[in-house]
Order: sequence, then structure tokens, then C-alpha cells
Amino acid sequence: MNNAKQVKLYGRVILTGTIRLRTGLHIGTSKDTLEIGGVDGPVIRNPVDRLPYIPGSSLKGKMRSLWEKVNGAEQNKSIGKDVTIHVCSKPDCRVCSIYGAPGEEATAAPTRLIVRDVPMNPDSVPSTVVDYTEVKWEAAIDRVTSAASPRQMERVPAGATFGPMEMVFSIYMEEDVQRFTDVLRALQLVEDDFLGGQGSRGSGKVSFENLALTVKVGAEYTEHTDDRFRGKSLKDLVALRGELVEWVRGLVVPSGGA
Repeated sequence: MNNAKQVKLYGRVILTGTIRLRTGLHIGTSKDTLEIGGVDGPVIRNPVDRLPYIPGSSLKGKMRSLWEKVNGAEQNKSIGKDVTIHVCSKPDCRVCSIYGAPGEEATAAPTRLIVRDVPMNPDSVPSTVVDYTEVKWEAAIDRVTSAASPRQMERVPAGATFGPMEMVFSIYMEEDVQRFTDVLRALQLVEDDFLGGQGSRGSGKVSFENLALTVKVGAEYTEHTDDRFRGKSLKDLVALRGELVEWVRGLVVPSGGA
């Protein structure tokens, strides 16, 4: 279905849904101004409507990080101070084949997964919540003197939802159909971990809800849906992965295989 001299897009699987906050979410940004009494850690907001949002890079980065850990991938590429990721040129790598590599790196295949920014649903936050966020007070304790140093962290409160979430998974070879189920597994890892910062102190627990799949096929880019894979929880969709793989393969893989 693919060879070293040809890159052919056979189709795409588009996953949409909603992200629900089970605890407050803090995805931070730098402060534009220094204010007396201001919040120490503000959340990132859309500069147009000032609503908090979840950057696609944050969600995809968390998925990649957890998937690297599950696969024991070597952390061999530095991308910043004290930050390393896994990068290789193997076309069958379970990490790089899905999540890609930094732009300056040579890769054996195109990145399969695109993750869009996810806007907040403002109606999901009670009108009594000012500016769609809460302020969580924390205190760093001096281990010698026991003196407390208080700080304020801004969070989107529990119960808020973000959507529509959209992930686009491209299929370049028959093996990619099975690889899509690894995306679902990575989302399961995120549900049991946390998104954003302050996760070890209670923030960032999320769930993925109302999930739906759309498959777009071939040069005509024909669109296909199936009620079996619409309006599902992540747990339900993972339980249906065998049927899902057969459905996508039947649509995307040319008759007779690669």
C-alpha cells in the first residue's frame, strides 16, 4: 500500500468529541503585566474572546509523553532545558509513526496525527464564576523553618467542558488502520493521568465524552459514518476497537490489500 518512493494518502479518520473537567484545569501562560495582588499562574486564553482553551500541542504532547513511557521509548532528543523526547527514523516506530518528529529531524514517514486546539464551552461554567476561572491558593512550605509562602493558581473549574475536540489521523499504509487504536489507548492514559499543570496536587483530571468517528476516503474524499461509533464514551469506543478496525479497513484499504 506504500513504498519508499511514494507517499499516498488513502484516507483519514476524524475523531471528534468533548473534554470534560473532573477537577480544575491549569494550562498556564506567561503574564503580560505584573500586577500587585495578581494571580501568580494565569491560564492560557484565546486573545480574541478571552476564553480559556486547551492547546492542541498540550494534549498531543501529553499523549505522546505517556505513550513513550508505555513503550519504554529511549529519551534521546533534547527539545529544551531538561526536556527530552524520543525521536528515531524507524518507519515502524510506535511513537514517531503517529506523533512525528521535530521539523529539523529527518523522518522515514509523515506524521499521522493532528490535534486541534479545543475551545471552552462558556455555557458549561456557571454565571457566578468570574471570568470563567477560579483561583486556587497553594502554599510552599520551607522544610527548615516551616514558613509558608502562599501563591495563587488560576484554574478552569471542575465540570467545565471543552469542544469540539478534533483529531485527524491520516492513513498512508494498511498498518495505519491498526495504529489508530493506539491513539485511543493514549487517550485512556491521559484520562488516568492528568492534563496541564499541578496534576500531582489534584488538577487536570479529564474525561473524553460524546466521541464520534468520521472516515474520509480516497481522492474523492468521500465521507462515511456509522452509528456504532457515534456518541460513545472512550471506554465504549475502545471496547469496539475490533469492529472499528474492520470498518475503517474495509473503507480505506484497496481491494486486495496494499
